[in-house]
Amino acid sequence: MTALFRNPFRTRVPYRKSDIPWTARRSSPWLREIIEVAVLFLAAGTTHLFASFLGHHTYGPVVLIGLGAAVIAGSVVRAWWVGRHGHAAHHAPHLEARRGAGSARQVEVRPAQPPATESREEDEQVLWRIRTTVQDTPGSLAALCSSLADRAVNILALQVHPLADAVVDEFLVGAPPRVTAGELAAAIGSAGGTGTWISRADAHDLVDIPTRMLTLAVRAAEASELPAVLRGLLGECEIRWMPAPADLPQEGEPDGTTMRLPDAEGGVLVVSRPGLPFTPAEFARAHALAEVAIRLGPREPRWTLMLPNGAEVTIRRAGRQDLAAVTAMHRRCSPETLYRRYLAHKREVSQLDSLLSARFGYTLVANTPDGDVVAMANLMWDGSTAELGVLVEDAWQRQGLGTALVRRLIAFAADADIDTVYAIAQPGNTATIRMMQRLGMPLDRRIDNGTLIITVHVAHAAASSAVPRQP
Repeated sequence: MTALFRNPFRTRVPYRKSDIPWTARRSSPWLREIIEVAVLFLAAGTTHLFASFLGHHTYGPVVLIGLGAAVIAGSVVRAWWVGRHGHAAHHAPHLEARRGAGSARQVEVRPAQPPATESREEDEQVLWRIRTTVQDTPGSLAALCSSLADRAVNILALQVHPLADAVVDEFLVGAPPRVTAGELAAAIGSAGGTGTWISRADAHDLVDIPTRMLTLAVRAAEASELPAVLRGLLGECEIRWMPAPADLPQEGEPDGTTMRLPDAEGGVLVVSRPGLPFTPAEFARAHALAEVAIRLGPREPRWTLMLPNGAEVTIRRAGRQDLAAVTAMHRRCSPETLYRRYLAHKREVSQLDSLLSARFGYTLVANTPDGDVVAMANLMWDGSTAELGVLVEDAWQRQGLGTALVRRLIAFAADADIDTVYAIAQPGNTATIRMMQRLGMPLDRRIDNGTLIITVHVAHAAASSAVPRQP
């Protein structure tokens, strides 16, 4: 049996001899010769009959001449057609037909190709915030963008901060996970960027600047909480309060990594961000928010809460005007209650005044319809973290009032971009432990110098929508 036409990209399937058509099988030599002789006899007989038929008619020579001319014309046309369209194209169908006739049972199997799917790594992106200084010349920004594009980095947002003799470009980019911060810094440096600062970002940074400024302005007007608002604008920074000097300039520019802003309650807020100088644009935005807080003043959000015993209280933000009512509540509390809150049996009036100041924290109180303060909860600023403290008058305990206050403070901390909130208590203070557990959020506990520190990671809880919103 002759070998079939072999294609290196095809695989033949075994077959039986009976499956091959008889036209594709090799015949014996003597049988083929007999068939050729029979065909010769048949052709000769046909030619004799045709010649005899035409010989008895007068138009016979004319028919023969016409047939010869037709054959010659057909040959000429065929030669012209083959010369124009190519010999291979003309014979390809016939070759394929012959191959197909000789391998009717041949099955073509091609190697399996992997599906064309996009890499999951390229689909996922890591968000980075980049700030770099470049020369204020045409093409400098294009060089930065081209260098980032060579590493498959997608620019999602761009801010331009003009300086006296240069430009600070701030990018929010999405990069493949394989691209590291060092590679980003190298790409920017090769394009002429200097003083590059790179940090991880999250989805909240995708909000455009006008929308973010309007949101922060509303927060500054409603809560008059300028330190938290400034952290939402400027990122990680340190904010301190100091008395206002007589020569405080109302306008100007930041002094490198420090800026001074007027406080709504008097004095000056000193904002510091080591390692990342403030730009004039950032100073102008921060000063505008400070003006909003000063001109509109504080607005007190209020919530009405019905307790299990049927009593109704109002939760609101406290200020220095509540010092007398808060002092009276402390006098009504037992020494044990005060010790669980402050780890001391009393609190000086001057210290209570600092708890009610917006410069140091955010305080909520619970008022009865008679105007008495029966509970107080504080968030005291500590950089990007805050200390949580709760005090409930003895007669109003075990009604869920402390938990309601803490829920509101945790929700405020999430809105103010505070990363971590912690509470300090005695290891045996089961009331505080149960109150923190009722938040339904992951807690970290550790003992330090005989005190229990309970920590809530607000940023992680906010990302997973675990921050409580209702009292």
